Amino acid sequence: QVQLVESGGGLVQAGGSLRLSCVASGRTFSTTVTDWFRQAPGKERELVAGISSGGTTTYADSVKGRFTISRDNAKNTVYLQMNSLKPEDTAVYSCAAGTGFQPRYMHYWGKGTLVTVSS
Repeated sequence: QVQLVESGGGLVQAGGSLRLSCVASGRTFSTTVTDWFRQAPGKERELVAGISSGGTTTYADSVKGRFTISRDNAKNTVYLQMNSLKPEDTAVYSCAAGTGFQPRYMHYWGKGTLVTVSS
């Protein structure tokens, strides 16, 4: 099993920044990809960004140039730096770990952290 705990969410004004953290524990060697997903009220879950153990990254078009995903293997932590935030970025952000970037490859999920961007 792998446990994932997110932190760093909160309320921020449009144009501001937040950094989310996802700390993994347990059998972390069993996973090779960590993703950040988000889900806004009434909307489907969306893949925001992902990073592989080798450093390959992927981003949703809606966040390219504004969000950066990174990892600190020594701390078993994946970060999501979010800049130039917009009200439409408001959502619950969850991290997930698995063996591929797409949701069907995610085996473990965190509980999420709420990000609210005010206009």
